[in-house]
Amino acid sequence: MKKQITVTEAIFPMPVLLISTFNEDGSVDVMNAAWGTMLDRDMVALNLTETHKTVQNIKNRKGFVIHIADAKHVKEADYFGIVSGNKEPDKFKKSGLTFSSSDLVESPIINEFPIAMECAFVEYQSDETGLGVIGKVLRTSVEEKNIVNGKVDVHSLEAIAFDPYTLGYYKVSERVGNAFKDGLALK
Repeated sequence: MKKQITVTEAIFPMPVLLISTFNEDGSVDVMNAAWGTMLDRDMVALNLTETHKTVQNIKNRKGFVIHIADAKHVKEADYFGIVSGNKEPDKFKKSGLTFSSSDLVESPIINEFPIAMECAFVEYQSDETGLGVIGKVLRTSVEEKNIVNGKVDVHSLEAIAFDPYTLGYYKVSERVGNAFKDGLALK
């Protein structure tokens, strides 16, 4: 029998997405965002309020990069969610991570994270049911060591997910089935 619990951001797992942008002065800003998803094969939505420094940067620079956080950098990923770019303008420098500039959008690619999705800013939806930042994915790149037989090796990524029930981070790595195939056994 199910027991009712307090309402929370209760979709589990939630991604741990790191959104990187350049500030007005050219320094790097990164935020941790769990409320993000794909809208289409090449479109993303980030449910972020306009008060975030990152959103201001996205609107000004017309681009951003989404990184998938990994277990090796959970401390840095969490830090990017704890500290606001509005209050700590040099938070990226304090992380000890490095970056390269995208040649597609005016945004930094964090070198230490295995996946980077370079996105062009499309629009910001701010009404009651608006999604926030909408972006078009121009390129997704993955470290070569995380590609096996031409496909992303999820296990080697050591991607992490956020658990809103316990406020924990968990590794996402064990394959338990085959999408669009296992369910055919019930046809």
